[in-house]
Amino acid sequence: MSWTERNLAVQGYCLTGEEAHRLRWALRLPTGLCLMLVSLGLALQSAVLLLALVPVGAVAGWTRRHPFDLIWNYGLRHLSGGPELPPNPTPRRHAFKLGTIWLLAIGLLFALGQPTAALILGAILLPVCGLVTLTNFCIPSTLLGIWSRRRGTAVPTQVPDTT
Repeated sequence: MSWTERNLAVQGYCLTGEEAHRLRWALRLPTGLCLMLVSLGLALQSAVLLLALVPVGAVAGWTRRHPFDLIWNYGLRHLSGGPELPPNPTPRRHAFKLGTIWLLAIGLLFALGQPTAALILGAILLPVCGLVTLTNFCIPSTLLGIWSRRRGTAVPTQVPDTT
């Protein structure tokens, strides 16, 4: 199993090497788009843009699909001939939940006139999001996995396909 495949397994994906290879760009699309939009929001110090991403993160965290998955599944994959994205597994969704709370905090700090604190939190969020986008290494999923193992609780490794 390659490093990238292990990183995807930590996020809860159960993919073969071939599947991981075929999905290598598609799995990066949602986090890549978020990375660009968060970067823009931080550069503009825009509470509105950052708070507008909170519902996107909430949907990604509490449903089987990130809203940006739809851009791939219903658009770009047809242009590229790629496969459909699988539903997001539980560990990846938990990471999206953490990101949502983080975005909410940054947006509220900007809205409350605390740009320094917002930029500090944003300066931490950007590399975390960039790392998962570039390498599929998800720090929140990794930390949550360690925490779950120490607690002795099982973490589902794949979302059942009920579609």
